[in-house]
Amino acid sequence: MNDFRIPLGSWADDFINFITSNFSFLFDFVRTVFNGAYEFVDLVLASPPFWVIILVAAALGLMVRGWKFAVGAVIGLIVIVGVDQWQNAMDSLALVLVASILAILVSIPLGILAAKSDVGSKIIRPILDFMQTMPAFVYLIPALILFRVGVVPGIVATIIFAMAPGVRLTELGIRSVDREVVEAGEAFGASPARILRQIQLPLAMPTVMAGINQVIMLSLSMVVIAGMVGAGGLGQQVVASLSRIDVSLGFEAGLAVVILAIFLDRMTASLGTGSTPIGRLLAGRKHRRQVAAAADGSAISAPVADLKTPQPA
Repeated sequence: MNDFRIPLGSWADDFINFITSNFSFLFDFVRTVFNGAYEFVDLVLASPPFWVIILVAAALGLMVRGWKFAVGAVIGLIVIVGVDQWQNAMDSLALVLVASILAILVSIPLGILAAKSDVGSKIIRPILDFMQTMPAFVYLIPALILFRVGVVPGIVATIIFAMAPGVRLTELGIRSVDREVVEAGEAFGASPARILRQIQLPLAMPTVMAGINQVIMLSLSMVVIAGMVGAGGLGQQVVASLSRIDVSLGFEAGLAVVILAIFLDRMTASLGTGSTPIGRLLAGRKHRRQVAAAADGSAISAPVADLKTPQPA
């Protein structure tokens, strides 16, 4: 038997002990901020009567996908109420929204950096590979040590697990923009920041939104794992059903997760296409204003042209 062994685990343990001893104030601050953000979002979602949230979801569905999706969203959310999982669903939705927003705020700038810098891309890609292939349960161990039991370790583990597709698809979208379009902007003297803001990001938006969609879906997939560290919500219900072998509770909690996943997936997927009912309505209004402005301009220029036309003797 080979007695040689690389003590990687001991090094990782020493590293965690070092940062816990020297930077505990920083992790306490992060815990307070994340916990406060979660409690605020959870308060917004869970405090109103369930029918208010359902009406808001129906209105969003109507604007984004149309009346059929709005009706489906209402039916799905009523099913969650009917199986008595509404409070847990709102707790899980709050965790998903907070973790997704934080992951998006980190992943999109990193994706832009990777798209703009080949060196940055070569550094970021191996890190993303490591983050995606590492089992999600492993993230919970240092998260529990650094942030203690509660919702915050679940949020931190979710951010780490979910942000990789946001970085990758943002980089892919920006790099896929036609180089000739970028060169045309440079020829007109546009700054790199303006080219990014007005040319590259708008053209890459479908791919970026696909990355955001994947971030949200991966965040929702972490709900059960977050329930193992005291995050509550539907994940805690699934964990409880596993410990008691309760098929009924597990099915109801799992069905609620599926309904939330379908709603969030269809919403973000439609935003990525740019073809939504509200988008078509706004585009139609913009087109009518442009036609009206062009007609007014023609009406004003016609008398001026008549004045400049020489009259025959």
